[in-house]
Amino acid sequence: MRRLAAIGLCIAAVAAPATAARAAPQPGLGLLQHGTLVRSDTEASTNWAGYAVVHKKPFASVTGRWVQPSATCSDSSPTYSAFWVGLGGFARRSFAVEQTGTLANCEGGSAYYTAWYELYPAPPVMLSLPIRPGDTVSATVSVKKQTVVIRLKNVTTGKLFTKKLHMKRPDLGSAEWVAEAPSGCDFTGNCTTLPLTNFGTVDFTHSTATIKGHKGRISDPVWTATTIELHGDLAGSDHPSQAGANAIPGAVGADGGSFAVTWQQLAPPPTG
Repeated sequence: MRRLAAIGLCIAAVAAPATAARAAPQPGLGLLQHGTLVRSDTEASTNWAGYAVVHKKPFASVTGRWVQPSATCSDSSPTYSAFWVGLGGFARRSFAVEQTGTLANCEGGSAYYTAWYELYPAPPVMLSLPIRPGDTVSATVSVKKQTVVIRLKNVTTGKLFTKKLHMKRPDLGSAEWVAEAPSGCDFTGNCTTLPLTNFGTVDFTHSTATIKGHKGRISDPVWTATTIELHGDLAGSDHPSQAGANAIPGAVGADGGSFAVTWQQLAPPPTG
């Protein structure tokens, strides 16, 4: 198997509710942490699970929907998970990600859910858009030159967030639909993938991307799609992981734009 280099950087804080105490390291979102190539079309990672597509032309937009999963908080230990669509961040030399989505985190034994966007490497921005388990969320990121438009809608409640932003150097080399184990960095710059929330299964649908003159779904033969599996015990990774679980995407559905990502408990280490 071909070994891939890690490209991640330490990232900024994702805010929890004001009542929750927070200690370093702080959680945040960022680039794909590459692991091994499992198969020609499947890659293992310490932080992403889902699908990415690439093309020789730059992408102009990405859209997707998902049903907000419910976090299972088994004890007082904090855990983190994020669900999003975005552009950039997949290639080994990526320098940015334009993304928006939701969180399902645990703090002190209780779950909380937050909407956010991020123009990485700038820190993520938390939104006041209410999100609850079972809500259907629709997200779009579109870029034209240095203008990024974020659109995040809670389809269940009808509440919509949209914002036009300036980004000096957006990355348009890929489009993604991802469940992520956020990473944390301490004050010395050492980063690690943080414990992944048990979110059960998250279902993505209506997954499309556009390049100039063409709009298609994940399975569109115009571009190349890669399945990304999150492995919490990935050996040989340059990016340490405390994820403590796997997240594995299923096959893309017959419509070409739907799939599910399922949280999986790590297998116990062999004995004897």
